[in-house]
Amino acid sequence: MGIESVRVPQAKVALSTASVYPESTAAAFEIAARLGYDGVEVMVWTDPVSQDVDALRRLSDFHGVPILAVHAPCLLITQRVWSTDPWAKLVRARAAAEALGASTVVVHPPFRWQRSYAREFERGVWRMADETDVRFAVENMYPWRYRDREMLAYAPDWDPTQNDYRHFTIDLSHTATARNDTLAMVERMGDRLGHVHIADGNGSAKDEHLVPGRGSQPCAQVLERLAALGFDGHVVVEVNTRRAMSAAEREEDLAEALAYTRLHLAAPGGTGEEQGGAGDGKATGHPAGRGKA
Repeated sequence: MGIESVRVPQAKVALSTASVYPESTAAAFEIAARLGYDGVEVMVWTDPVSQDVDALRRLSDFHGVPILAVHAPCLLITQRVWSTDPWAKLVRARAAAEALGASTVVVHPPFRWQRSYAREFERGVWRMADETDVRFAVENMYPWRYRDREMLAYAPDWDPTQNDYRHFTIDLSHTATARNDTLAMVERMGDRLGHVHIADGNGSAKDEHLVPGRGSQPCAQVLERLAALGFDGHVVVEVNTRRAMSAAEREEDLAEALAYTRLHLAAPGGTGEEQGGAGDGKATGHPAGRGKA
């Protein structure tokens, strides 16, 4: 009987600084170093350190933890962080990523009430992507639900595969909240899937961000498929640890998430053609010749 080979993961596993909340951005670097993460994704939000490129560089150097991605301030609570102009936020996020050596800027689709921004968003993201080597990876979101009502809060759409972007971020807590077919979304993203937020959920209207393996999402299947395809983007643990009863319990959750992610990224050897799935799509190359995903 032959021995099945195991693929050494190409993707680096990073810790989102949001995963340690209510602890600080600085604490995230310390925890990432102690647990052995490959780097961090900086969530730019109300913590002043998350907005300060020099402070972030010092933390990265001190702990020996590279900054792999910058999450632009796209949340409701960050509407005034780095300006109230959404394009100015993206310009600053790109400048921060370039200064810090991060390869990716994660950005959400606009809110529907940001009408001018939403109208220009698709073309504007392409234009900004043409000006840098940093990837602008547009993240899947979800409809907002309250009881039996649903509100479409994002434009052009909460599902970025309905529009044409050079790179995507898939978030598995968001696919749970949206009640998507996650594997089908991975297929639609194809080789434009450049970034992953690994988390879990059970389809609640709340964006749960559970530790992977604790919900109903196909986290293992997604990671194994990416490993088989030689995915070389970053996989970022973005989980909610607010209910942890202690710092030790929070670290246990983050250690479990890291171990789960690395285990399933070390999938049995094989080629993308044999496995199928993500990576079958073709990048469009330039908006002048682009088509829908």
